Amino acid sequence: MEKKETKPMVTKTDNNNTFDISEINELLKAFTKSNVNELKLEKGDFKITIKQGSTAVAPTLVHAAPAVAASPVANAPVAPAPAAQASAPAANPVASNLITIKSPMIGTFYRSAGPDKPTFANVGDEIESGKVICIIEAMKLFNEIEAEIKGTIVKVLVDDATPVEYDQPLFLVEP
Repeated sequence: MEKKETKPMVTKTDNNNTFDISEINELLKAFTKSNVNELKLEKGDFKITIKQGSTAVAPTLVHAAPAVAASPVANAPVAPAPAAQASAPAANPVASNLITIKSPMIGTFYRSAGPDKPTFANVGDEIESGKVICIIEAMKLFNEIEAEIKGTIVKVLVDDATPVEYDQPLFLVEP
């Protein structure tokens, strides 16, 4: 057997301008164990940007009620419009105190650790900072998403085993 030397990766002239899947997997493992929030890599024309961080929690207003009220107004005579506007302020104060927990990454959303396991968080459950509320699978890695706030789950916005996008709302929480 030949003795192999370990050398840093060097772009060769044989058009090796992409990352091998094993290279990507090694990068992801090292990245998830680090305290780095963003990593950008380039190899030839191939570019990878990896971002990680804690669950994004930002207060948001829920606009579902005004949107539903506005749709009949578009087809109705002009007179019902003030009634629809009057109902919108009543919906906002209730929703304005809710906090949205958003997906910190792209992947597949799971409410439990397995099909026969209990769900992490249900509507009405009290959550605290550090409690696992869901799992997001990304590239065969299962990432536990922890709550960063204390409150009560008001609504689960995503179905189990559904693909999610970065920054997509997952839960509504009442602090």
